Amino acid sequence: MSKPTILIVEDEPLIADDIAETLERHGYTVCGIVDEALEALNAINEHCPDLALLDINIEGDQDGIELAGQLTVPFVFLTSYYDKSAIERAGKTNPSGYLVKPFQENDLIANVELALKRKQAKATSPASPEKLFVKKEQEIIALMSDQILYAEAFDNYTNVYTEHNKYIISHTLKSVEEKLQHLGFFRIHRSFLINFNAIDSISENYVFLKGHKVQV
Repeated sequence: MSKPTILIVEDEPLIADDIAETLERHGYTVCGIVDEALEALNAINEHCPDLALLDINIEGDQDGIELAGQLTVPFVFLTSYYDKSAIERAGKTNPSGYLVKPFQENDLIANVELALKRKQAKATSPASPEKLFVKKEQEIIALMSDQILYAEAFDNYTNVYTEHNKYIISHTLKSVEEKLQHLGFFRIHRSFLINFNAIDSISENYVFLKGHKVQV
């Protein structure tokens, strides 16, 4: 099996080289290191990488967020800027992750692994989500699987979380996993099943999904 290929878009050579060494040490292939938008687009056309690591502050007329809107591959943002406006702009491009420099090696690798799994989940997921019946207070309601961020084991039941609500379903987490795994849901902990398509980032042994924090 070929190693996943990754393109690094970073305008600081020392940081780029350090990222490349880390990735290669963990079994990934770095297909290129570039520092501006046009070079990144050319490299993607030439190498078709599985993932791009994309710094927001790059050389040239376009920043990394503008570049992200033109990419045909998944990408994880790398940035020193953690301000609200940057996050809002970045979020509109649907990134597979968001890492703030300086970051730890394990956070980098975890984000890369999750981004690649998220790509795989999207490729294998059917177009139509499934319908689950969940309990809210005294009412049974229909919930579409693509609304679910994660599920948590609760004895012989399962708590199901959407962005704004919590429901309970009368099945074990294992049975819920069997129903949802082909839709891009993965068990990341014995008590948690998450929707990989809803991941925003991962840091310090936690996954973040639209404001929710789940232990890995």
